Amino acid sequence: MTKGILFDLDGTLWDSSKIVVDAWNKCIEEKTDRPERVTVEKMRSYMGKTLDVIASLLFPTAGREEQLRIIRMCFVYEDEFIKNHRPYFYENEQEILAALSKEYKLAVVSNCQKGYIELYLDHSGFPELFCDFESAGRTGLSKGENIKLVMERQGIDKCVYVGDTAGDEQAAREAGVPFIHAAYGFGTPEAPDASISSLSELAAAAEKLI
Repeated sequence: MTKGILFDLDGTLWDSSKIVVDAWNKCIEEKTDRPERVTVEKMRSYMGKTLDVIASLLFPTAGREEQLRIIRMCFVYEDEFIKNHRPYFYENEQEILAALSKEYKLAVVSNCQKGYIELYLDHSGFPELFCDFESAGRTGLSKGENIKLVMERQGIDKCVYVGDTAGDEQAAREAGVPFIHAAYGFGTPEAPDASISSLSELAAAAEKLI
């Protein structure tokens, strides 16, 4: 049996919210005449949502095409900022993931734009620990569908999905896999199968569910 642990990214494997806030606010100020600005609290509430949903929440009075035009510009600024500023990684992340990779196939599945997971892998210094990754920006699929896609590609028979939001929990349910709540992240799901307060607790939680 091939076992896997699939991860959400923001609020689960790193916290890029402060850098993203700076990038988006700079973009909105320089490229638009919109009055909206983003806070870290607001940004964390957006984490895990798809591009179109974030655009509607941030620019509710703008037309649909304008919402999407601005949010795409924000993502361009975001990628450039993150290339030059390393987001916060959680304590002992490399050591924990290295140990897990000996028993499980590890992969990242996020609702982010194409190229964002690659930034995480570049900054991490340990991309070899992950066998695969997938994003909504690359496939146009839901997170649940992307979880199933990665499982199929990697021949994973049983796995858990680790994330911090209700959307992550819904994706795990869609994919038919147990959900582990990263309670140190940004969200509050309804009924996770397990909850961890740090990555150091993941091995024990995964062992019980797989």
